[in-house]
Amino acid sequence: MLVDGAGTLLGALPPYEVAEPWWQDMVGVAAGARERYGVEVTVLRLLETQRPAPHGGAVTYLAECATRPPAQAVPVDAAGLGSGAHPLREHPLRALWARPGGPAASLAWAGGQLAQLGWRPFVASQQRTWNLSAIWRLDGPSGTAWLKQVPPFFAHEPAVLRWLGTVAPGCVPAVLAADEGAGRMLLAHAAGEDRYLAPPAELADLIDDLHLIQRRAAAHVRLLLAAGVPDRRWPVLVGKVRDTVARYGPSLGPELDTALRSLVEGLDARLAAVEDCGLPDTLGHGDFHAGNARGDGKDRTLIDWGDSFVGHPGFDALRIVEQQPPPVAAQLLRHWARRWRDSAPGCDPERAVDLLAPVAALSGAATYADFVSAIEPSEHPYHAADIGILLRAAVTI
Repeated sequence: MLVDGAGTLLGALPPYEVAEPWWQDMVGVAAGARERYGVEVTVLRLLETQRPAPHGGAVTYLAECATRPPAQAVPVDAAGLGSGAHPLREHPLRALWARPGGPAASLAWAGGQLAQLGWRPFVASQQRTWNLSAIWRLDGPSGTAWLKQVPPFFAHEPAVLRWLGTVAPGCVPAVLAADEGAGRMLLAHAAGEDRYLAPPAELADLIDDLHLIQRRAAAHVRLLLAAGVPDRRWPVLVGKVRDTVARYGPSLGPELDTALRSLVEGLDARLAAVEDCGLPDTLGHGDFHAGNARGDGKDRTLIDWGDSFVGHPGFDALRIVEQQPPPVAAQLLRHWARRWRDSAPGCDPERAVDLLAPVAALSGAATYADFVSAIEPSEHPYHAADIGILLRAAVTI
């Protein structure tokens, strides 16, 4: 569905297919509109999905069009999407970049900042847009930079990156400029490619990189909390988990709800046992998987620190082995444990992650519940199903 910069509804493009199944990836969406209909679009937000959860299937986006709509555009009845997704109705939880004129304002800010740095004009290409971020690649004669804009609950990311740039130079993207009030940041280009398919040896290197960061961050917890990094230490985490189970457990049926409540009742004792394992609270990445690294197989940059938190390092260890075959996961956890035994003599990392496995699922459910409560209803399909999936996983681990 197309609107102009003032938000006036212009009509809709006929359906077309894109190769990528990921709802938040916009390169193929924009290319399809250009190639099929000769129109440049900037996607603002998700309006409707055929499936209740990602990925693939039919989706309807709202997109801004700077020119007249093509002849193939068809009139639309905006009311047909229902009140939750009405494209012209305001919503208090709408992201700044999801409004007509929002992307243009952010790109203008980025252009001004780069000009002050001596960069020449660039070409911007929309890479990703959803409720957790809007990401643009900026290419020009001066090089490549990235514009990233995040919601208020991720506003601490540029502060984290700046701090990491001082304690672990080269491990994270450099922040060229930031506008925390609008959630904007300009990031230096990280060479290489996303490392989703990294082999086990490279995953071990990533574990080493994060361990270096976490070993140094453990002495700066107060500073990180003061910078706005979310507190996920035990008292706060347990409160969030209890609230999530109380809210969503009953909808999963009496048997599962009872099992969840039993698990929650035992959290204090479980987490006391984790505490006895002797690992310190530190800076957690929060979404520590290979796709959040860029590199060439030799040199690496850890990206996407919006989910970062202050809490137990075992959560990141469990995350990076999540999709690995059991023998590889066990090997990587042994590698992670050796690093912590060297840094904290007398600690018991293996027991810590064994105890934390169901807690990680509960924590993940609480995180997704936080996302759903902070975004407008039309974008709930991105995350809503994950709450139940993780609550079910917590009682079966």
